[in-house]
Amino acid sequence: MSNTITRETRGHVFLIGLNRAEKKNAFNLEMLRELSKAIGEYQENPELRAAVIFAHGEVFTSGLDLMDVAPAMGAGGILPEGAYDPVGIHGQRCTKPIICAVRGLCLTLGIELMLAADIVVMGDDARMAQIEIKRGIFPFGGANMRWVAASGWGNAMRYLLTGDELDAATAYRIGMAQELVPADQVLDRAIAIAETIALQAPLAVQATIKNARLAQEQGFAAATAELVPEIKRLMKTEDAREGVMSFMQRRPAVFKGR
Repeated sequence: MSNTITRETRGHVFLIGLNRAEKKNAFNLEMLRELSKAIGEYQENPELRAAVIFAHGEVFTSGLDLMDVAPAMGAGGILPEGAYDPVGIHGQRCTKPIICAVRGLCLTLGIELMLAADIVVMGDDARMAQIEIKRGIFPFGGANMRWVAASGWGNAMRYLLTGDELDAATAYRIGMAQELVPADQVLDRAIAIAETIALQAPLAVQATIKNARLAQEQGFAAATAELVPEIKRLMKTEDAREGVMSFMQRRPAVFKGR
């Protein structure tokens, strides 16, 4: 196992750390594939209910290590077939909640990791830029679509078409982050949110993400058509029964994910 990505389990929460601080957490091929593996481990472990992606050091990521990754990009072989894609575009997408804890410099792939996450907690020292346009290419990890969805056409194009830098306050204002906190509190706050999610019914959490994504990707009607079938499925679970009993007994629910 490579040390470019760290793993730590805290109860039902999985911490995934970007650990190439001496290179500003730039993603080489090894690191990309290790992050994919870590997300797969999270997805496939039923005891893990929420994940936080964070960075060791004071830089989230300076983006791709192009000298190392470019040959694989050209050959179309960045991730093995069937692997979990951290940005959910070129491979399997994680169906469980992911929170990004972002501070410091965050370039290109870092922004796409944020946009692919379900929740972003951002430090007030964060500064971002999507600079592919300056290299004769364009973002291929979902930024073109997801930034527009998060911020609106004009706000997204303002930065996608210029490669200009934006600060944390601007990113928060245009909807790229859900919470803006002092830089030294980013990870703690992200973990606190993850722990709150982990207390909820895991199957219902995943069903919520699934239906919301369906609405985004296929439209309101497609998501609406799945509402009743999904509710019927959830109502048959042990967790739904536990939810009702905990309400009747006026106690916190203890969900098992089944």
